[in-house]
Amino acid sequence: MLQLPGGEIARAELLEYVGDMGQVAGVSRLEYTEGPERGVEVVRVRTGSGLDFDVLPGRGLDIAHASYQGIPLSWMSATGIPHAAFFEAEGLGWLRGFYGGLMVTCGLLNAGSPGPDAGHHTPYSGVATEDFQVVKLGLHGRASNTPARYVAADACWVDDEEYLLVVSGRVREATVFGEHIELERSIEAALGQSHISVHDQITNHGHDSQPLMVVYHCNFGWPVVAPTSRLVLSAERSEPRDPTAAPGLPQCRRFEPPQASYPEQVFYHTMLADDDGAAHAALINDALRGGFGVGLTYDASALDQFTQWKCMKRGTYVCGLEPGNCRVQGRAAEREAGRLKHLEPGESVEYELLFEILDGPEACADFVEITRR
Repeated sequence: MLQLPGGEIARAELLEYVGDMGQVAGVSRLEYTEGPERGVEVVRVRTGSGLDFDVLPGRGLDIAHASYQGIPLSWMSATGIPHAAFFEAEGLGWLRGFYGGLMVTCGLLNAGSPGPDAGHHTPYSGVATEDFQVVKLGLHGRASNTPARYVAADACWVDDEEYLLVVSGRVREATVFGEHIELERSIEAALGQSHISVHDQITNHGHDSQPLMVVYHCNFGWPVVAPTSRLVLSAERSEPRDPTAAPGLPQCRRFEPPQASYPEQVFYHTMLADDDGAAHAALINDALRGGFGVGLTYDASALDQFTQWKCMKRGTYVCGLEPGNCRVQGRAAEREAGRLKHLEPGESVEYELLFEILDGPEACADFVEITRR
């Protein structure tokens, strides 16, 4: 049986009431028509449970707006969602196109702070060399500003009890004489359900070893984040990124009202995995609907670092939950710390994330219990 707002219903009975499944759920392909957003393609997914979200094929197949029964989930910045053609790759230029959104991919060759790092250098003559030069890396890499290829959006019955909504495609990061890495992504939801699953496979199609840095920048705003909210984590240890964040460590899981001045704070949490190897985090507002939040579950062995981004500044009121295979102080820092991952020629890695709506005190309590196991 399918669980829908109108009640429990079987597939055959549902199809007696509707002539087109788009009446209750589906995927729609849209496009923005003005401003810096002009030409940005959107795949809008409606699950029928009240969970709706937008996937952006032209922006790395990331997830922008998301809401549940009218409640906004994702924090959205003042930049809007600019077309990838406006991307500024150097320094902090990435921030001019950082719209926020439910999930933005940082990577694939670098994530975190901008700065110099040793990079393999092949001269334009095409003659290979083992010499290295210093390369300047911008904030958070290119993935979220790279349009996807082979994009597919589908809604179909997979059996009598499941109507699946899927958006998929591939994002390639490549250059002449250099890297050729591809992210293959599938985002799935189901009719009547309140979950979003993300499955990524990243493959090195080139002939040289390449650094691999991936951070899933998941951004939550009001009313999921509010002074009545709390962050729950399956964490055994927490630490500040820098002296700016150090005073905020005791309060990192709680949230102040919007402040006139609030330098961003970043914390690293050492996450514990459950028996299935998964780590869990959630933002829960106990004053909203008697308890409402969003849970995040992911593979703790593949994504072995977890970053929290907290900013309580007026107009930039946000908490980011960021599972990744690295921290966010830049590639040189990861290399120096011995944490920098690499993909060898032909090698692939897989990452999975699950977003879950926690609607009501019972659902919130159940998720909190999971984080304690």
